[in-house]
Amino acid sequence: MLRHICKSKIHRARVTDANLNYMGSITISEDLMEAADILPYERVQVVDLDNGARLETYAIPAPAGSGDVCLNGAAARLIHKDDTVIIISYCMLNEHELRDFRPRVIFVDRNNRILRTETMERPFEIPRELISDLC
Repeated sequence: MLRHICKSKIHRARVTDANLNYMGSITISEDLMEAADILPYERVQVVDLDNGARLETYAIPAPAGSGDVCLNGAAARLIHKDDTVIIISYCMLNEHELRDFRPRVIFVDRNNRILRTETMERPFEIPRELISDLC
């Protein structure tokens, strides 16, 4: 069985622009994408801490070091410039892969500069009975 798991997140980024007339997606500074292991055109979830909006879209890179986080297209109606967001990427893992997997969290400042990167310390706990079935 494959499970959808949080792979990484960019925590508390500030939206630098919202462009209703663009074809869609979220533009993210390339250094943030790289730190969070988000590829161009990868699906991400964006959660707005200011208004509770949640949406899925795909990421496209902005120039590295720009600090850009821009919601494009219809998403610009839900999430606005200067809102604080969490950008989450997911992966699919089987129970064997879950044993050693740890999500990555990218903490940024108000200008979307990386403050620190953390890997969750505690691995996923798999019920003992499931582990015995896997071995």
